[in-house]
Amino acid sequence: MEETKIILEVPPGYREGERLDVYVTGFIQNATRAKVQKGIKEGRVLVNGEPATKPSTVVQAGDVLACTLLRPPPLEIVPEPMDLDIIHEDEVLLVVNKPAGVVVHPAYGHRTGTLLHGLLHHLGSGTFSVSEGDSDEDEDMVVDEDESLSLSTVNAAPRFDGDVALRPGIVHRLDKDTSGLLVIAKNDVVHAHLAAQFAERSIKRHYEALVWGHPEREGGTADTWLARDPRDRRRMAVSREGHGKHAITHFDVLEYFVDTSLVAFRLETGRTHQIRVHAEHMGHHVFGDKTYGGDRIQHGRTDGTRRVFYQNLFKLLPRQALHAASIGFRHPSTGQEVYFEAPQPRDMAAVVERVRANLKNVPVSDG
Repeated sequence: MEETKIILEVPPGYREGERLDVYVTGFIQNATRAKVQKGIKEGRVLVNGEPATKPSTVVQAGDVLACTLLRPPPLEIVPEPMDLDIIHEDEVLLVVNKPAGVVVHPAYGHRTGTLLHGLLHHLGSGTFSVSEGDSDEDEDMVVDEDESLSLSTVNAAPRFDGDVALRPGIVHRLDKDTSGLLVIAKNDVVHAHLAAQFAERSIKRHYEALVWGHPEREGGTADTWLARDPRDRRRMAVSREGHGKHAITHFDVLEYFVDTSLVAFRLETGRTHQIRVHAEHMGHHVFGDKTYGGDRIQHGRTDGTRRVFYQNLFKLLPRQALHAASIGFRHPSTGQEVYFEAPQPRDMAAVVERVRANLKNVPVSDG
């Protein structure tokens, strides 16, 4: 952390009697009252040579305030070599098949090894970084310009105080343990064009998932509101109407097995964990999903060889069996409809093949 010290001398005629945190905040550019309060409690504000421990201390005429400001180092993404499965690339965008286990962009606990680190290396870009602004602009964080950056900077900087996520080029995301297709924007114009298609729900996204039980053969739609689960902030949950965000997921059954089904999901909206939450809500948890209960036998017997069979599959696929199999959109440069596909990854395909082979002429209900 870099330190900067500033001295504030309260004029002799001062009569306002403001709190220390309010007074100091008014003299430091881009400072929030919360940040100043934190600094005072940490002993980084001296009043007449003595540490002030309470933000509520009243400022008096003639006081000399010595403030030590800590400026964090810039957040950055340093390019890293990575094996990428690039389905399509042209001058303005890429379509990438993300493997399961890879985080899309840096965030808490994932400062290296993300898909973006590999994309910057692939594109020959320099380091992407953001730092606290030095101007009077409303934004606390600013993107450090780098002419070698080959990705869009729309919404690339952290979105709130304490956020460490960097998102250059990212138009939409996939969960860490979900595999499949992502479209990446190389410039701001293309990013805005693609984001508009997501907003107007014209992007065609098709996912495949192995789920527990047997949904209706003719398919259906989950139309709910989603919000953070109040009992576990790591989860999302179906909420009452008007609370959270509206989410719509369509599904069709592709194939029935003994205790599971292969299902195609089509997203009309794109909310955090949307398919996984809707699958749980319908009683057909995504197979292997540790967060939403799919890593337990949810249909059929749980004893003997059946239990051993599924325990072995959980070991073979220690994540949710969910894959973003295709994406279609209007190309921002040509206006033509384009469509891309990616097959199921090996681990998911192997599990699907084993549950298919396990049928052994067992009659399966369509309901």
